[in-house]
Amino acid sequence: MGRAVSARFKPGDRVLVKMEDRPGHIRTPWYVRGKRGWIERVYGEFRNPETLAYGGDGLPKRPLYLVGFEQSQVWNKYEAAKDKLFIDIYEHWLEPA
Repeated sequence: MGRAVSARFKPGDRVLVKMEDRPGHIRTPWYVRGKRGWIERVYGEFRNPETLAYGGDGLPKRPLYLVGFEQSQVWNKYEAAKDKLFIDIYEHWLEPA
């Protein structure tokens, strides 16, 4: 695993997933775009799979996070209030909440 030398966020920080519609290979699911969550873990820095998918070198490396969401905030009419969803999301998809 890489090291998080330039990670903008730390565990516990509240974040908002950007609501963007980008063409091509995207690793951030639609169902969490525009949703608020928190940083659960910082994995480190890794090559960007969105450019690697097209033969690029994936550089510069980007921080990758485990982001947590309350299921009831992600899905309409979700009834199990304690359930959580965790997704790996690269930093360029996140902003402070």
